Amino acid sequence: MKLLTLNTHSLVEAEYPQKLRAFVDTIAGELPDIIALQEVSQTRDAEVLPENLQKGYVPCIPDAFLRADNHVYNAVRMLSERGVQYSFTWLPIKLGYGKYDEGIALMSRSPILETDTLTVSRTQNYSNWKTRRIAGIRTCASPSEWFWSVHYGWWDDAEEPFAAQWERTIFHLRGKENVWLLGDFNNPAQVRQEGYDLMAQSGWHDSYHLAQCKDDGITVGASIDGWHGKFPEGTGLRIDRIHCSKRAQVRSSRVMFNGRCTPVVSDHYGVMIEYERNGI
Repeated sequence: MKLLTLNTHSLVEAEYPQKLRAFVDTIAGELPDIIALQEVSQTRDAEVLPENLQKGYVPCIPDAFLRADNHVYNAVRMLSERGVQYSFTWLPIKLGYGKYDEGIALMSRSPILETDTLTVSRTQNYSNWKTRRIAGIRTCASPSEWFWSVHYGWWDDAEEPFAAQWERTIFHLRGKENVWLLGDFNNPAQVRQEGYDLMAQSGWHDSYHLAQCKDDGITVGASIDGWHGKFPEGTGLRIDRIHCSKRAQVRSSRVMFNGRCTPVVSDHYGVMIEYERNGI
């Protein structure tokens, strides 16, 4: 089974149409079973899509209206035109750049059975850029597993520290045995005694370290928003990851969309793993 995560940057990206096509080309070739996306945007004043055009969409909250330029909708639509079908959900979280509904999304090759959402930040103000929510799905193909798209805050944020967001997450997920968290954790794996170590101490497993075959894992190769001046220029960060609540048999972990085997489509690179579903 293949899982992919990518912080898309979506509509904010320069040369966005070309990058969307490159993303779709890669997905059509790789066919990940589950795709978790972050920073998935739509323009707030774009036309609302009629229901007959929302093929495969499973709303996770009642007021998650899709608009015509919604990033995940258009990715799914373009894949469908190639004969590749995905079900998907999208959770709007906050106002981005003063004109976008920005959120997170999940795509599944198997029909979505159930959705769930959680606000992990203290604030729930849609106009506050520090508002953080996560979304999860169960699918027909893997009904015993939950897959969550996540985008957390920073460890040292005085208003919205990662530790508090992580505490809310694991409290909400208690009782769910097989859980995957895919996304932008904003806590580099190489930094000790901060968010990455807190997750490990909570019993969660980094799929990168479980993988039998892997590359360098770096998903941020240059200074980007939120990280300017925090590390020496050129330091690679592994902040986009896939974690599991139970140890899994992970065959491989590959960085995607980093300009090597697949084109760059965002200010982040993606991560794709392949694992034995019965090995959990």
